[in-house]
Amino acid sequence: MIVTSKMREDSRYEIAKACKALYLSRNVLNLCEDIATPKQEEFLLQVLQEEVALREKNRITRLLSRAQFPTLKSFTDYEFDCVKFPPTLSKEDLLSVNFIQEKKNLVMYGPVGIGKTHMAIAVGMQAVQLGLRVKFYSVTSLVLKLGEAKKNGTLEKLVRELQNLELLILDEWGYVPIDKESSQLLFRVVADSYESKSLILTTNLEFSKWGSIFTDEQMAAAMIDRLVHHGHLILFEGKSYRMTHALMRKGGRNSGAFEASG
Repeated sequence: MIVTSKMREDSRYEIAKACKALYLSRNVLNLCEDIATPKQEEFLLQVLQEEVALREKNRITRLLSRAQFPTLKSFTDYEFDCVKFPPTLSKEDLLSVNFIQEKKNLVMYGPVGIGKTHMAIAVGMQAVQLGLRVKFYSVTSLVLKLGEAKKNGTLEKLVRELQNLELLILDEWGYVPIDKESSQLLFRVVADSYESKSLILTTNLEFSKWGSIFTDEQMAAAMIDRLVHHGHLILFEGKSYRMTHALMRKGGRNSGAFEASG
């Protein structure tokens, strides 16, 4: 095959892109222009592109490990029937995770076992695949971690780590009461995130009851204000997916207990 000057120009453009991604100097391209044959340039481009792909794969693996998802979930076969999106956020907007670039928040509200955590993890997985820094916590585990960090004198280090994220997922928000000191630490996380990164909260607790969980009505109101100012509320309605698909429902002498409980 005859290699045209246009083909070599395109090849060198791709080599330059790969060199930039690998933080290599322009000297690689200069050597191509001075002494490389078309075949040598073709081989070099293949080597560089494979190295770029390998580094990107390893980077995604590291991001996935650091996210600490309790389990891996995706939107494959996810059932959206129980999900009610607000006018400001479509299903397509959610799947694209563009809201993260816009530093907007998602509050996923509804009863237990209906897919909130699954959706939150799936969004986080999408973000990781795009190379974004993500972290998943249950609110209880984060509160414990914050308390331990304060006790050990490493709170500021932990806060900086959280500030460096692009998406922070807080699961089971408001499921258990939190004492005053823990509420203050959690408020700091929310306040630090305001207009600097995206938060996803999953909760079965309506806004009006947050004050009883966080021991301080004003603090709860301040949290809500920061979350909703640049946020979207996604409602989940319907029966628990876990209960509907529980193995115990599929037979056995105790299965009637589910029907009796409604």
